[in-house]
Amino acid sequence: MRGAGRADRRTVLADAAIGVLADAGVRGLTHRAVDAAAGLPIGTTSAYLRTRQALLTALVRRLVELDQGELQAAGERVAIRSAEELAGGIGELMRQRLTGEGRRRSLARYACAVESVRDPELREILVPRENAGRAAVRAFLAGQGVADPDGRTATLLACVDGLVFDRLVGGGEVRAEEIEGLVAAALR
Repeated sequence: MRGAGRADRRTVLADAAIGVLADAGVRGLTHRAVDAAAGLPIGTTSAYLRTRQALLTALVRRLVELDQGELQAAGERVAIRSAEELAGGIGELMRQRLTGEGRRRSLARYACAVESVRDPELREILVPRENAGRAAVRAFLAGQGVADPDGRTATLLACVDGLVFDRLVGGGEVRAEEIEGLVAAALR
């Protein structure tokens, strides 16, 4: 039981750290700020995650866990049968990434991506992973006879990521025509 409580506390701290990073940026990510965001006594974060590196690593692992869960669930929910369905699914994912808690996670994810440029451990954790969402896109593209469905899937998803980043920074919504254009380009 003691080990489970410790793991749960680390999850609470990592979730709080995601919020702090999203709201206050890299400079605002401190052990004390995480303690406050988690509603825990000062020193709790330091007791579980001694260094800034340990805090960042826990935060990034949690981000990947949440993202993978979301993408796994999305891929398991829907079998993509048309370009319109693919565009609709991508549009829904983008809305999730640009609003509410998804927006906060996106802000934290991009801050961590910048940090990972100088940190091989973080970079390794952030490497795109296989999940049901990625597999569904790849299967659809392969079923449409697209040459190199692996490469096209990676390119399409990188473009989606770029649009999310653009809207986080510049504001505004992603228009359906933009998503449809990305899907059409992947199918060419």
